[in-house]
Amino acid sequence: MAVAVQLLVPYRANRVERRLQMSRYILGRLASMLFVLIAVSMLTFGMMHAVPGGPFDEDRQPLPPAAKANIMRKYGLDKPVWQQYLNYMGNVLRFDFGIPYQQPTSTVTALIAQTWRVSFQLGVMTILFAFGLGIPIGVYAAYNQNSWIDNAVTFIAMLGITLPNFVIGIWLILIFAVRLDWLPMGGWNEPENFVIPGLFSKDWIMPVLAYALAPMSVVARYTRASVLEVIRSDFVRTARAKGLGNQVILWRHVLRNALIPLVTVLGVEIPNLLTGSIFVESIFRVPGLGKYFVTSTFTRDYPMIMALSLLIAFIWGLTYLATDLVYTRIDPRIRLGSQGGN
Repeated sequence: MAVAVQLLVPYRANRVERRLQMSRYILGRLASMLFVLIAVSMLTFGMMHAVPGGPFDEDRQPLPPAAKANIMRKYGLDKPVWQQYLNYMGNVLRFDFGIPYQQPTSTVTALIAQTWRVSFQLGVMTILFAFGLGIPIGVYAAYNQNSWIDNAVTFIAMLGITLPNFVIGIWLILIFAVRLDWLPMGGWNEPENFVIPGLFSKDWIMPVLAYALAPMSVVARYTRASVLEVIRSDFVRTARAKGLGNQVILWRHVLRNALIPLVTVLGVEIPNLLTGSIFVESIFRVPGLGKYFVTSTFTRDYPMIMALSLLIAFIWGLTYLATDLVYTRIDPRIRLGSQGGN
């Protein structure tokens, strides 16, 4: 009993130390993320005002001088740039991101909340489809290297990477909507297109396919290369020599060690997929956030540009933090911080 207690005390101490190290690491990353957001806000705000022209120029919408002066005063554009920035960041601290010039009857927060919900739904379905199909395809191609299956997967992956998603979307519309008349040409969550109310709609099929082919191809290629590297390693040969079956080797040894490159790919793809695609959303008439990336730039919608830039930077920061934490769960040899030389 005394021996067991002596062994348990260092174990608990190590667990507490690991949790403290994890907490310090997360707090440090969150603090650095705050500085990154401040830097992004300064750069974005500076570049917006450095470009000639403005949201209420006469070539865009001719206005009498008095009316233009009133509008500039209303939005605070008559003040020096440094004062505009300080006023904007002061409002951001109160979670007030301003009023979009495109839709002055709404707020930036309400507009993003309304449209990002759709882009988020599309992005999550795309991630699930791309990784849920890309990983098994890559594994199967690796286990059948140099076969016709491997060649077919490689060809499809190269096609998915090189073809733009708007080209894929047009072909999907021509085949499944125009020729076969199986799917609607566009829209989102239309009541008549729900196969299972609240769970599955025909509206989702073509946008997800057009959006997911490129990331699915990347995932399949990375999975194939990573699995090929792992199955040629010494510990896999040792496991086979011990008489372990292929399924056991695949699940216990190969996939676990091949997941780290896939986590890296997932960390890069998540921010891109969750913030919408201007091409996919435009082609399929998806009322998401993607179109505001372009329209806010053309219309010089300063509050929308700033909010979108901060949103993207925030998502990238959280994604990289989550990726590092997942690394430590997949491979216990990876340590956070500078301890152990890592």
